Amino acid sequence: MNIQSKLRDILDKLPDPVKLIAVSKTKPIEDIREAYDAGQRIFGENKVQDLVAKQPLLPGDIEWHFIGHMQTNKVKHIAPFISLIHAVDSLKLLKEINKQAVKHERSVDCLLQFHIAEEASKFGLSWEEAVELLKSEAYINLKNVNIIGVMGMSTFTSNTDQVKKEFQNLKSIFNSLKKDFFFSDDRFKEISMGMSGDFQLAIDEGSTMVRIGTSIFGERNY
Repeated sequence: MNIQSKLRDILDKLPDPVKLIAVSKTKPIEDIREAYDAGQRIFGENKVQDLVAKQPLLPGDIEWHFIGHMQTNKVKHIAPFISLIHAVDSLKLLKEINKQAVKHERSVDCLLQFHIAEEASKFGLSWEEAVELLKSEAYINLKNVNIIGVMGMSTFTSNTDQVKKEFQNLKSIFNSLKKDFFFSDDRFKEISMGMSGDFQLAIDEGSTMVRIGTSIFGERNY
């Protein structure tokens, strides 16, 4: 199956309003162009240098999402054009995104990343850290970032019960944040969870954005 067929196959499985982020990390421009020509408009990258290299070579209506661990010193490179930063896990990072957004006279959408997996190597906030961040005066004064939802990565395991439990945990965090901090904010509505191996399960548990790479583009090129 070519990229176009694989893409259509996945899109057929996604209910409204779940968005597909085609994860194009490690993939060449030609592959991204093929997916674009098939109608895909949202692409995810996890390395700033790759994203900065690809963005000018591809159509301007692509919505670029940064899905990797974001280092504060790299924010300035993507601030002019990024649509959504998925993995915000500190106030320090949020402040830097705001600072760079101000410079470019724009507002940048962000998701708060939560640590829902049992693997210690995964990044993300705890509930307590998120509450502390959202209650801080420093956060309240940031005017050029919009937190529009949450993101999480499940444990890399074949135990679907565990993955399901982790997704349910993220959904529950989302619900609590909505109630306590974003009740009147219509923009706060996104739950980014689920990848090639578990996106159906993630959708069942409330995901609104799935990050799929391998099932569209094949194995990663390193």
